[in-house]
Amino acid sequence: MKKLLIFSYFITIGILASGQLISVMTYNIRYDNSEDKTNSWQERRELLSSQIKFHHPDIVGLQEVLYSQLSYLDSIIVDYSFVGVGKDDGQTKGEYNPIFYDANIFNVVESGTFWLSETPDTVSKGWDAELNRICTYARLHHRSQDIDFWVFNTHLDHMGEQARFMSVELITSKIDSLNKVLYLPVIVMGDFNTSFEPNSPPFILAQLSDSRQLSRQAPFGPVGTLNGFNFEQPVTQRIDYIFVSQQINVLKYGVLSDSQAGKFPSDHFPVFIEFELPGF
Repeated sequence: MKKLLIFSYFITIGILASGQLISVMTYNIRYDNSEDKTNSWQERRELLSSQIKFHHPDIVGLQEVLYSQLSYLDSIIVDYSFVGVGKDDGQTKGEYNPIFYDANIFNVVESGTFWLSETPDTVSKGWDAELNRICTYARLHHRSQDIDFWVFNTHLDHMGEQARFMSVELITSKIDSLNKVLYLPVIVMGDFNTSFEPNSPPFILAQLSDSRQLSRQAPFGPVGTLNGFNFEQPVTQRIDYIFVSQQINVLKYGVLSDSQAGKFPSDHFPVFIEFELPGF
């Protein structure tokens, strides 16, 4: 009995020493488009919200979220709060890039949204972009571990190559200005609307790395993230990413291809990671 107690003690100590994992998901949920017909939001929303609830990431960065979709998800995934605004008026119009976070775990210390343009503090469209684009960010405080880190969630333009490049430069500059004193861990995630080779120059943000490349476990799921609702086709195009700073220890990376009755919940697959922060 004594040996069993000693063994249990060391197992417990080992678990505590290994630290508490944090999970993050980025997910382009596809805006509510009536022309999608059998893939319309009304047809998908229950499966998509159930998917998020089942995997229950601690932090979820969503893209292409209209206000009606935001309201629905906010009512369904009840453990979460969110930050973010619509891109077309800085309030409720247009798509959001909201950051949902488990309110039982985190407090928001600071948050905001800026436009990916030459005038980031006002509603605007930048460079050769076809649409207004934004980046929403939050400094989150992990209450039980007493540690802060930054989360940035973005959706780059689908047409403007210059806009994508300059948007990355702008996000880099914003991180530098917000994080120049404390140098907290940083996560940048979202739909980047282009595929990047591991060492391609524009990507991303000199101090950040692709979480897929860092994962201790072998990456799970398909390489691609853009399925286009094509259930019968292989998914090879990767445009959704989670990038992390060097303080973050990525343990798992996966692309989640959940489906039901031959249907995907969105035209993108979510990307999911688990990691540890310094001090965990």
